[in-house]
Amino acid sequence: MSAAVPGSDAPAGGARPAIDGQQIETPVAIIGGGFSGAAVAWHLLRQRPDLAEIVIVEPREELGRGLAYSAADPSHRINVPAARMSLIPDEPEHFDAWLEGSGSLDGDPAARMPDGRNFPARAVFGDYVSGALKALGSRLRHVRAAATDIARVPGGYRIACSGGSVVNARLVVLAVAHVAPSPPSVLTRALAGHPRFLANPWATEQLAAIGPQDRVLIVGTGLTMADIVASLDRLGHRGEIVAVSRRGLRSRGHPAFVFDPYGDFATDPARNVRELVRRVRAAVRAAEAEGKSWHCVLDQVRLQGSAIWNALPLKERARLLRHLRPFWDVHRFRIAPQVEAALDLRIAAGTLSIRAAALRSVERRGEAIEVTLRERRGGRVVTERFDAVVVATGPAHGQVFKDNQLLSALEAAGLARPDPLRLGIDVAADGRAVGADGTAQPGLFVAGPLARGTVGELMGLPDVTNYAIRIATETAAALPAVEDRDERLYGQG
Repeated sequence: MSAAVPGSDAPAGGARPAIDGQQIETPVAIIGGGFSGAAVAWHLLRQRPDLAEIVIVEPREELGRGLAYSAADPSHRINVPAARMSLIPDEPEHFDAWLEGSGSLDGDPAARMPDGRNFPARAVFGDYVSGALKALGSRLRHVRAAATDIARVPGGYRIACSGGSVVNARLVVLAVAHVAPSPPSVLTRALAGHPRFLANPWATEQLAAIGPQDRVLIVGTGLTMADIVASLDRLGHRGEIVAVSRRGLRSRGHPAFVFDPYGDFATDPARNVRELVRRVRAAVRAAEAEGKSWHCVLDQVRLQGSAIWNALPLKERARLLRHLRPFWDVHRFRIAPQVEAALDLRIAAGTLSIRAAALRSVERRGEAIEVTLRERRGGRVVTERFDAVVVATGPAHGQVFKDNQLLSALEAAGLARPDPLRLGIDVAADGRAVGADGTAQPGLFVAGPLARGTVGELMGLPDVTNYAIRIATETAAALPAVEDRDERLYGQG
């Protein structure tokens, strides 16, 4: 029996689109239609069945995919087993059941692991989320545009959109995405305009410009690097790949045997980084003594991440980011077994090397690219030639207010500001954006990973889902009953 898409008892037909130039009135507008915005919308409409309609402002054609789950490359797989990805945390295997029942795996036998776990292409998870939103029918209205400005007006907010549409909303949820990586300036100065300099690793279609025997430099060694190698493999690339980062750390894989989360870091949480590291290492040793791997300890750290983060003073949070973040990232964000196998095969064959090194200089020699690297261990300086360079340094969190037009406008108006560590948007404990004067803005909430400066661990999908439910709950509670609201500004328009 196939598993039903969440909300499949709602009217069919999908979200109602908006027409450019319209004035739209709504009780709630969600800006951003990727997974975070989709999860808020789905749970909000579930909690408030009296809401006839809410709006999502999103320029992409389809809601629920965002950047992560729009990927058309079949070699880009979910990094978490399907049985742990779900719109409904109380039903963690909901997506996996949908996956098995929908036939989505029939054309992708490599998605099934011998132990029964499924790691399908990311686009398939996008199908699942998109289907859940389509099942909401006319209760969800899609304004296919980019939000360019928000202004406070009596009783709510006025959102200006590209294309000329204006959305008037009592409450607004910001579910904006990460910005693209910011390439090191040494690369952009030397390689601007080079046909095989790929500054945005998310534009994977550009990898087709790389020849099958080209020598490739990837700047970055984490999850994005792994995806790039998998894509190049699929495209038939067999040349040498060199991946570099300051520490040369590679993302780890999943354990052979899965154990329940292990340890306790939330009861009397550590107040400094040194104590936190000591407790984590002690838990790893205790787990290993019981025949368990470190993975279950890190899983517990993730689950208790908010308690751990909120117990640390700002100075200790900054120290954690400065010294431990790279190590946390490669242990916390694990790669799919198929991608791990591809990396292992490359390394064994000598066509992939991962190095701890820093870029010293880059020069273009015709179509060739000459790169000077300083190795971290020993300080040796080497100069090598490459045919292509791909940036895989991850999202530029610190640039988000500068590079996102809407956030720039919000900051200029004093309605939002970067969090103190510049991980994203400063938010209050209830998820509302904090303005320039340090106060939480009424009716302006923030969903998604850009709230992690306050919330803590908020990058993996299970964490994003749980936080989206919190925001949906806060939003639902902030709305008056339908019959009490101002129909002129917040009616069905």
